[in-house]
Amino acid sequence: MFGKCIQKPEGPTNDGRRHTGESGESIAVRFLKKKGYEIIEQNYRCKLGEIDIIARDGRVLAFVEVKARRTGDFGGPKWAVTPRKQRKISMVALKYLKETEQMGKKARFDVVAIRLLPGDPDVEIIKNAFDLAY
Repeated sequence: MFGKCIQKPEGPTNDGRRHTGESGESIAVRFLKKKGYEIIEQNYRCKLGEIDIIARDGRVLAFVEVKARRTGDFGGPKWAVTPRKQRKISMVALKYLKETEQMGKKARFDVVAIRLLPGDPDVEIIKNAFDLAY
């Protein structure tokens, strides 16, 4: 039994979170474009993890983590980017920079926090939200 990967069954909870995440990312992309960001990649994945959005903001490459919440039950969305999540994003970002031969480029980590309220969502961008962590 040890060493086997157990997948969580698909169900209302997983579907609900996936839908919230997909809605949040769509809102974030529209928001970033309005702010002048050029979207380069969405859902960049490698064996180390995933980055929601990679975008260019002027001359800076922004690795963007999107957090969306429908309720405040677990705190605000921006607080969900824990130190552990920051390390994971940092490792994936370094891999991306190396793969794309951009190690010398100026880069930063942004967070788009979205509260999915009835009507219009509340969207906040935190530029340079955290430093490279590893």
